[in-house]
Amino acid sequence: MSTSKIKKLIIVESPTKAKTITKFLGNEYIIRSSFGHLRDLPKSKLGVDTENNFKPEYVINPKSKKQAAELKKYAKECDEIILASDEDREGEAIAWHLAQLLNLEGFGTGKKEKKYKRIVFHEITKKAILNALDNPRSIDMNLVDAQQARRILDRLVGYKLSPLLWKKIRYGLSAGRVQSVAVRLIVEREEEINKFNPEEYWLIEAMVRQVHYDKKCHPELVEGFNARLIKIDGKSIGKLGVKTKKEAEKIKQDLEKVKYEIEKITKKETKKNPVPPFTTSTLQQASSNKFGYSAKQTMMIAQQLYEGINLGSRGSSGLITYMRTDSLSLSKSSLESAENYIKNKFGNKYAERRFFKTKSKGAQEAHEAIRPTNPEIDPESIKEFLDNKQFKIYELIWQRMVASQMASAIVDSTIIDILAESKKEFNSEASGLNSFLLRATGSTIKFKGFLKVYPIKSEEIILPKLTEKEKLDLIKIVSEQHFTQPPARFNEASLIKVLEELGIGRPSTYAPTISTIQDRGYIKKIEKRLHPQEIGILVNKLLVEHFPKIVNVKFTAKMEEDLDKVAENKKNWVVILKDFYKPFKTNLMQKEKEIDKKELTEEATDKVCEKCGKPMIIKMGRFGKFMACSNYPDCKNTKQLDDKGEIEEPEITNEICEKCGKPMVFKIGRYGKFLGCSGYPNCKNIKPIVKSTGVQCPECGKGEIVEKKSKAGRVFFACSGYPNCKYAMWNKPTGEKCPKCGNLIVYAKNDSVACSNKECK
Repeated sequence: MSTSKIKKLIIVESPTKAKTITKFLGNEYIIRSSFGHLRDLPKSKLGVDTENNFKPEYVINPKSKKQAAELKKYAKECDEIILASDEDREGEAIAWHLAQLLNLEGFGTGKKEKKYKRIVFHEITKKAILNALDNPRSIDMNLVDAQQARRILDRLVGYKLSPLLWKKIRYGLSAGRVQSVAVRLIVEREEEINKFNPEEYWLIEAMVRQVHYDKKCHPELVEGFNARLIKIDGKSIGKLGVKTKKEAEKIKQDLEKVKYEIEKITKKETKKNPVPPFTTSTLQQASSNKFGYSAKQTMMIAQQLYEGINLGSRGSSGLITYMRTDSLSLSKSSLESAENYIKNKFGNKYAERRFFKTKSKGAQEAHEAIRPTNPEIDPESIKEFLDNKQFKIYELIWQRMVASQMASAIVDSTIIDILAESKKEFNSEASGLNSFLLRATGSTIKFKGFLKVYPIKSEEIILPKLTEKEKLDLIKIVSEQHFTQPPARFNEASLIKVLEELGIGRPSTYAPTISTIQDRGYIKKIEKRLHPQEIGILVNKLLVEHFPKIVNVKFTAKMEEDLDKVAENKKNWVVILKDFYKPFKTNLMQKEKEIDKKELTEEATDKVCEKCGKPMIIKMGRFGKFMACSNYPDCKNTKQLDDKGEIEEPEITNEICEKCGKPMVFKIGRYGKFLGCSGYPNCKNIKPIVKSTGVQCPECGKGEIVEKKSKAGRVFFACSGYPNCKYAMWNKPTGEKCPKCGNLIVYAKNDSVACSNKECK
């Protein structure tokens, strides 16, 4: 297409979004992408003039220079520039940077400025794009100022505080307003767990059944049901009421001597209401809990669904609305569409229009919740166009939004109180407990309502038809030992929930925050739970003791509120930065002098170096704590420590170092175990531990497929001939080949096998 004929240039952030929008519009438009932020603060220096109202110095990102030049070229040839970046603060800032870069009216040099329009849309559909073009606006400088204030604030904390961490702990560490608070929450949860003292308690249940007789008056065996002991002699025993095995055994013996009779039956009908549609945080939580997806992974998949999917003959379209939002609002058209679908699919009685108001601090009600762009497109109807992960996330979003517009589920609940009293007075050795109350609960779903679309785990417990004063037979008494549990470690879902409840961060920050604290090595994800690492605990200790405001939950939440007020034109961003920076700078200069690195990073021990006789100390290294000679660098003796802080003797292998002839030993580094020479530090030879699958590489035919680990710690399988051969896969090969296409067969979920070629079915 010749650019001389083009009259209007639309600029969006991503090429995928540009591709989708191109299909909606005519030849008078050309759609190009900025590939995110074209300009930012420089990496090599602070880039903020703290003496001149925090004036930022923006530079074009090195990777964006080619794109910037292309956009300038198109801007010169077009009569009108339309800025169509996302509708949040980041998107508004991108539009502002583009306006300055392209010399647009009101933001350029004043000479030969180009006219511009700013458009926003919640979804990438033809109707939404055309509507946005009909309703342009100007750049909202309040949103730009809020984003700029956050960016500068984070830069001041990061570039001023991080060098202190390098000097006082080790090079390469970082601090940040939101990330440091997140680390603190995880570290303090670990401290709670370590301090926790479990308490023993016993739960006691009776399995009972109705007394049934056949026509000849012979007793019939019927299925029993369980009832839990809740009261003894009219007093509630509570969860921790029975503390020892001895108590439990005595009660068990007493319960075996008593008669059982139904004292009271309570029946009531309860309603279960649907939950609201998703916001960013609730989507991340649900995706983590249901599929085990990280916040980052969830947002990546949601971005794909938002920017557009090719639906074959239906064309390309965004399937969901914008995925960075804290609003629960839904558009009138989406409500009507959901209502039509529900009535046609399930009947009128299943439809109930509902409106939700968010409780999230600083939520932007002008935005919408995350919802399908067309609720009448059910997931199954487009499954063939989505990959497995896209389908799961779309189905989750679709179910949640459609269910939110459905009738409540109606549940019949039954509570049966069973009185158990002694046959006779106990003798002097008995406990003297004469009366027990046990409770059985059951529920049945009378009307499914929204559960038709959005199932919630709630098993039906069906009890037999019973009457008050009815006698019951005892089958057995079961007493189970339990211990109180410490608070659970955070997973990504529960951490995001707490951050949101505390007002820390905003929809766009949750995923990058969790990724950052893992990338820095402060936190490690083990079996989906977030565990603080030694370096994270140490950094948190320094910040809590010396920079309490930076990791103070209330202070950080107040800062978020202030940034929201900037966006609402209720506060000046420069004043906020001044109020923060002056005391921060003073404290920073003072702590530079006060903090002693050795006090912070070294611990004395009673061990003596066997090589030189000097005391051994515990130091903090790149991969955690280790023991070293205090006579370093004259003596470089070191010892590895295990998880309990005990000296871990290196495990000697049969492999010999080809450089010095000494045996190789197992060592642990950032990415797990590796082989290191036992002659260290004189010989620093290291080797990876290769786990071969015994399967020949199908690509080069020379190497073997071996197990490897990515930088993120994820196991994958690749050719041993790397870098000459770059064949790799996520799943372990079985050694068999697919009879249909000849590709490797791999182990899949639940011990099943599948072809490594996803297109082969």
